[in-house]
Amino acid sequence: MARMNKVIQRLESGELAFGPFLPAGSIPDAVWASSSGYDAVVFEMEHNSFSLHDLRLSMQFMLDRKQILDSGSPAPSVAPFVRIPVNGRERNQWIVKQVLDIGVMGIVFPMINTPEDAVAAVQACRYPHPGDANDPGPVGQRGHAPNNAVRYWGLSQSEYFEKADVWPLDPQGEILPLLQCETIESVNNLEAILDAVPNPGLILISESDLSVSLGHKGEDTPELREAVQKAAEICRSRGVHYGSPQVNMDNIEQRIADGFTYLMPPLPRSAEVLTKGRELESGRN
Repeated sequence: MARMNKVIQRLESGELAFGPFLPAGSIPDAVWASSSGYDAVVFEMEHNSFSLHDLRLSMQFMLDRKQILDSGSPAPSVAPFVRIPVNGRERNQWIVKQVLDIGVMGIVFPMINTPEDAVAAVQACRYPHPGDANDPGPVGQRGHAPNNAVRYWGLSQSEYFEKADVWPLDPQGEILPLLQCETIESVNNLEAILDAVPNPGLILISESDLSVSLGHKGEDTPELREAVQKAAEICRSRGVHYGSPQVNMDNIEQRIADGFTYLMPPLPRSAEVLTKGRELESGRN
């Protein structure tokens, strides 16, 4: 069976993946997203209201039965991700459990500042595994009640259990944690974070809060750019994928040149940025 998660599929193939933030709860937005050409959309529930009903509604209207039939795979053409509202230090596992049980394939975790934050995020995404598993740690802590997720993914319960693990910690996993590195504390701790979780999925280097943590009120400064490059270099040296939620027409070429593999163009000009990004990727290959 082909990959369920389009972003993982592209990253494994050495390709770029694109996916913007999108509000949850709008049927027209969800229908648009399903045929948008993106690899994923991230339903924004950190700074928007946290509504599981809105998330479920959007995810259901992203499903396109003809696309699924034509592809011969239950995998959606655009993977549903969500950014949850809790910061890394808050440890509210129930929110992770709830969105996974609805069927999301990726979670953006805000404010991952310490190794302990990263370990807790990954543990919340994983079911417990036997001690003799090839990838025993971090040991999973997710509770097992996947009926809704099984239906959304179009798999049997046993098939879902095999695939509902974090990638690339589990090479067969289809759940992608995106850990936000968005404070100078996180940048300074990033090597220790990657020591604690060597295969964390993807590091999302987020400039807005990083600027604020440096005392620059969200503004672009040389100090901010230096911190972004430091985080990117650490990820490159460890072979870890990293992305940016602040990609636009002015910086996309530089972001691709700097090795960012997950790019998040802002709405409403996201289609223009996506087109340019695909063209740059084609030229790179």
